Amino acid sequence: MTKRLIVLAIIGVFCMGCKVKKRTTHSDGDKQKTVSTKITSDSKKYASKGLFPLPEDTGQFHKFTISSVDEYISIFSKIAQNEMRAYGIPASITLAQGLLESGLGKGELVAKTNNHFGIKCHKGWQGEYDFHDDDEKGECFRKYNHPMYSYRDHSEFLSSRARYAFLFNYGSSDYKRWAKGLRQAGYATDKKYPQKLIYLIEKNRLYKFDKRVKVERSLVNIKHRKYESKIYIVKKGDTLYSISRRHFISVNEIKRMNNMETNNLAIGQELTLNTESTKK
Repeated sequence: MTKRLIVLAIIGVFCMGCKVKKRTTHSDGDKQKTVSTKITSDSKKYASKGLFPLPEDTGQFHKFTISSVDEYISIFSKIAQNEMRAYGIPASITLAQGLLESGLGKGELVAKTNNHFGIKCHKGWQGEYDFHDDDEKGECFRKYNHPMYSYRDHSEFLSSRARYAFLFNYGSSDYKRWAKGLRQAGYATDKKYPQKLIYLIEKNRLYKFDKRVKVERSLVNIKHRKYESKIYIVKKGDTLYSISRRHFISVNEIKRMNNMETNNLAIGQELTLNTESTKK
């Protein structure tokens, strides 16, 4: 209960304003050699005026010890509901993804980074980072001083990428379609990802948080980036991972766009890639 009260006090400033000033999310950049770094030039990025702005990052890392699923839900349900009001993403989906991606709040990555959604270091990231073994060894992940910043980045991650745009046409309480759509858009490689989200939602009745939120569609400020397709010719030494990092696109998205079942490549093979358009 004490942890929840602390979180609620910190996010009290959420309930002010009318529109969100959005930040742009980009794709993967090169790995860094240092384990962790802090960049202070964007320290007020969460304090912008708007719908449910986050308080300014103090620079202090808040370590959370979660003892149970019920405690996780008690602590973060309010944040998930505010993100739903601001962005239109069902609170049930946000909480279920947070539980799943963070290992029920007890995973190694979340313990050292407060990263509840497994968001990796993408080009343009202005905050701290740390390394963790995931699809590849020593991958770069964003690090947050408080989990609420991870929740906000999750909202912006989904609302600023073209491949997730269709999700926002679903009802804000249609968690089943959202769960299946996330897998379809390439959020996760696990074929059972939708079933796992739906299981968490229904077992813990997370859908009740959706019903408590009225989403004003006119206030949901979703700005999708423009993309253009191009053909890439595979060269000697190329791997899907190296191509994905060079062109700022995930391996899963490359495979999905090119109907690939494996990671095997052939020299001279043509791959269709979606890259961010330079046209305004």
